[in-house]
Amino acid sequence: MFCLKKKPAFFSAALIFITLSTFIISCSVPKEPLNICCSSTSDLYGILQSQHHLQIESFNTPEEAARDAGEGQGILITADNYPAKQVELSAEFFALVQSKRLRVYVEYPTYLPGIHLDKPIKSSIERLVVNSSFFKSNPDSLSILVANGLNYVPASQVPSHLVTAKVAGFDHAQFGLPEKTFPVLFELPEYSVLVSTTSLSRMVTGRFAPQKEWIGVWSAILHYLLPGAEIENINWTPTVRPTYGINQNLPAGYQKRAVKTGIEWYQKANMIVNNGREGSYEAIMSVIDEQGAQPVGMVKRGDCIGETAMAFATAGDLLNDKKYKAISTNLLDYYLVRSTAAQNEWADSTHGAYGLIPWGITNYAWYRANYGDDNAREMMGIMVSSALNKTDQWDTILMRCLLAQLRTTGTSGFRGDRIDLPEFAQNGWEYYYKRDIINMAPHFEAYLWACFLWAFDKTKDSLFLEKTEKAIDITMKGYPDQWSWTNGLAQEKARMILPLAWLVRVHDTPEHREYLNRMVGDLLKLQDSSGAIREELGDLKMGRFPPPQSNEAYGTNEASLIGNNGDKVSDLLYTTNFAFLGLHEAAAVTGDPVIKAAEDRLAQFLCRIQVYSPARSQLHGGWFRAFDYGRYEHWGCNADQGWGAWCIESGWTQGWITSLLAFREMNTSVWDLTRESKVAVNYEQLKKKMLLSKTSVR
Repeated sequence: MFCLKKKPAFFSAALIFITLSTFIISCSVPKEPLNICCSSTSDLYGILQSQHHLQIESFNTPEEAARDAGEGQGILITADNYPAKQVELSAEFFALVQSKRLRVYVEYPTYLPGIHLDKPIKSSIERLVVNSSFFKSNPDSLSILVANGLNYVPASQVPSHLVTAKVAGFDHAQFGLPEKTFPVLFELPEYSVLVSTTSLSRMVTGRFAPQKEWIGVWSAILHYLLPGAEIENINWTPTVRPTYGINQNLPAGYQKRAVKTGIEWYQKANMIVNNGREGSYEAIMSVIDEQGAQPVGMVKRGDCIGETAMAFATAGDLLNDKKYKAISTNLLDYYLVRSTAAQNEWADSTHGAYGLIPWGITNYAWYRANYGDDNAREMMGIMVSSALNKTDQWDTILMRCLLAQLRTTGTSGFRGDRIDLPEFAQNGWEYYYKRDIINMAPHFEAYLWACFLWAFDKTKDSLFLEKTEKAIDITMKGYPDQWSWTNGLAQEKARMILPLAWLVRVHDTPEHREYLNRMVGDLLKLQDSSGAIREELGDLKMGRFPPPQSNEAYGTNEASLIGNNGDKVSDLLYTTNFAFLGLHEAAAVTGDPVIKAAEDRLAQFLCRIQVYSPARSQLHGGWFRAFDYGRYEHWGCNADQGWGAWCIESGWTQGWITSLLAFREMNTSVWDLTRESKVAVNYEQLKKKMLLSKTSVR
């Protein structure tokens, strides 16, 4: 039998008093009425429901909402069928609004009194820019906002709190507003009506960014509608966000989990074609529609396929999954053996391009080109995949490509950015072998040097070492003032670490150690306490693809993610991913605890910011190009014509990050993993055929 103790009388009285007090207080605070024409499934509806001081009534049409409203009441009208259908408004509606002195927010309208409206336009690269003090500095004037899937109704020029415009800049319009803009958010003269010419209410579904600034926008809109109401803190959980919070404790096994989620991304994103038997695609592109979806870039290119094969090989080994290993083999067999990449001029032993691997096979613009850097990363993918799959089936192709790259590298060890089929047909390979060019651009040269050092270790042929040492020496003596940088100087530093680490492997001298320590040290000056590597610009006159230097230049070329040094952005396509590889290999060869600690911080940062999005399975487990570690949000300048802030590159980004996290779990490095390669078995025969037959090289 259980006995219940009787509560003291004073306890019951206190409880009654608290309950009645709460009831009286709640009744004494009248709720602010708000009539809405807004779907119950819309993003905004859920936010309004969280405002406990509002009394919300829903209506089917704007006229019904206006007729029901009391004097001076607020009305909110959203475009629930955006962008297919605008909100139908009439003169009757505005007469009611004026007679009752209603306060209204309406978006994507068909009619406005006294304002000429044209048919909606689908935006290409325009962004929204703050053009007044309406938001009380959050966001501030000239702040840039992104409303993905932007369609807007061109309206007569009126003073506007938000405009759409083509502007350069990271998060502020760096060069001010251009002459041509279109109003987006403005007040109607003679009415208390706030008009949006687009849909601002789909901020969650459409993945509007940056979030803090959009919270400020909606706080201002609600205060405009309900000037006397108490507006509680507005917030929402993004559908696409980092996996872990900035201060969240990482769970046990987080790194292995990131590998698993990272490799699963490929198939959820439809990157792998027919289990790899027909290759893989290039990327998720940085174009986001009004529903928050992004298209697949369906180009098939050799470097991405090689790096993807590496990712599947490493994940297959770590996770003990034979299916992943099979996909790895299928991918390399497809591109290196069965596709047109292994045919025509590239397979003709009399042609200057023999042995090289074309950039891509989707169309001739890709097929004609050969980049030394892209071949280098593809070769590293072959090295790793061969070791983990315990096969030598691609060794001859790999060795032939190494020799083909060597014989098209000049006397000082530089190859240049790219060489195309028509140039090979005109010049032959000997022209490139004998020419003397200087190209202090690690983005294009450094990983080929790393491959040559690896080849020297396997063949012991000093040809690979001599040219590489000469080029590295010239490049380090020209650092940093003479370096040509691509999208930023940080990426050039990041690229340079790998060949310097491998140079110490094969020729360990005090000078080579000093080169490596200097480059690592300068890169780590850019590392934030969060582990992020900050993007950095060099002298603009040395930049090939700097940030756009005018509003007109925005979106016309490749470009950096930042506008100025100090912007807190990591670039996971060009810098952070390759910094991760460089630091991993440098820590392995030196055993330096400082380098290892920096690598560990970077690995944790990458695991934290991996995309988490059950609602968007095509993105879940990926790594976007841009991450703003100050905002702790996927954000950056989207000026790059091909590779904007929200792209996920299957090889450069996803392939390397997934593989390196797996290498860390396996406690190995690329060098150690591939140490026992027998790639040199046919070297002398291939060298005689490809090099000695037409030169006096020993």
